[in-house]
Amino acid sequence: MEHLSFLQSKIVPRVELLERELSYWRFKKQRIVFTNGCFDILHRGHIEYLAQAASLGDVLIIGLNTDESVSRLKGPERPIVDELSRATALAGLGFVAKVVYFDEDTPLELISAVKPDFLVKGGDYKVEEIVGYQVVTQNGGTVLTIPLVDGFSTTNLVNKIRNTEGDI
Repeated sequence: MEHLSFLQSKIVPRVELLERELSYWRFKKQRIVFTNGCFDILHRGHIEYLAQAASLGDVLIIGLNTDESVSRLKGPERPIVDELSRATALAGLGFVAKVVYFDEDTPLELISAVKPDFLVKGGDYKVEEIVGYQVVTQNGGTVLTIPLVDGFSTTNLVNKIRNTEGDI
């Protein structure tokens, strides 16, 4: 399969993920890891976080906020990078199995449908306050956090770019 087609095949509609992919992975007894976010400007902090998340199981699924969802959460100037570009960059990571969009303000509906073995967020969250905590734990899964990489955040990166206007 051509590389670009392979990347594009990793970006799936919710229905395909739920009706086809999950059934296969569960049949194969693979442990499913789920995380979500905007991933507006992919940086080292994201990569290290996602790599650690992927190491927890066999399959890493990323729930990606749509452009509209990002705008509602982060404001009208965001996202900086459109959803297809963000999804393609994430799909380019070898350890990412699938990327699926969600348009809601939280991924609760998606998490409830996926019922991952592991639900993972960054260390800036308290485990019990992570959206989907109850759903995952009630289904025998584990919810945990991964420490953030100091000095790496999209907001810091955006501010740095804005403060260097033309100096780059």
